[in-house]
Amino acid sequence: MFARWDRMAKQFTRIGKEIAIAVKAGGPDPATNPALRRCMQNAKSVNMPKDRVEAAIKRAQGKEMDNYDEILYEGYAPHGVAVLVETATDNHVRTVANVKSHFNKGGGALGNSGSVAFQFKKMGVFKVKPEGLNPEELELELIDYGLEELGDSTGENGEDILVIRCGFTDFGNMQKALEEKNITPLSAEVEWIPATTVELPEDQAQEVLKLVDRLEQDEDVQKVFHNLQ
Repeated sequence: MFARWDRMAKQFTRIGKEIAIAVKAGGPDPATNPALRRCMQNAKSVNMPKDRVEAAIKRAQGKEMDNYDEILYEGYAPHGVAVLVETATDNHVRTVANVKSHFNKGGGALGNSGSVAFQFKKMGVFKVKPEGLNPEELELELIDYGLEELGDSTGENGEDILVIRCGFTDFGNMQKALEEKNITPLSAEVEWIPATTVELPEDQAQEVLKLVDRLEQDEDVQKVFHNLQ
């Protein structure tokens, strides 16, 4: 129960920072700010209360609002698993020290910029409800907007989900295309997808996942990606 609340609190904090970054960059009106629209969709997908979303937007317009910088850290978990750590921070010194400490304590090592990212592809990932949609038709319709992959997945509650992936540079095109087709995504994220994955025995995989969990608990960390199968 507590783990679930912790996860929810972490998700709310992450989206709150994303809202702050989106508002600073493109203003507080979701109608003219696609990045903010995306944040609001994602807030809905994790059941973040509407008043908290509105409060985050209002706070982001204040002069005393923290300025967050988005920084990507690269490193290796135990057994050679590549790890990317997306952060949003108002204190670079604290963040790099913490991330380095998490890698060291988890049996991994923080790498230099460019040491790991080449093993991943930055992609837009949209999750939508399949009801009322014909996947074959949708695939043909979305190819012109940068569609690279369309597949099935299962949500946290066991429900069926369609996953749409496009190149990072086509994110805005795909978001617009879905809006024009009146398809509201359950979530719309930018993710680092590994080109190849590493398969490990259960005990070694657990060591990697412990490090990933340790990184995800850090207040400056937004998302963690890895190439463990």
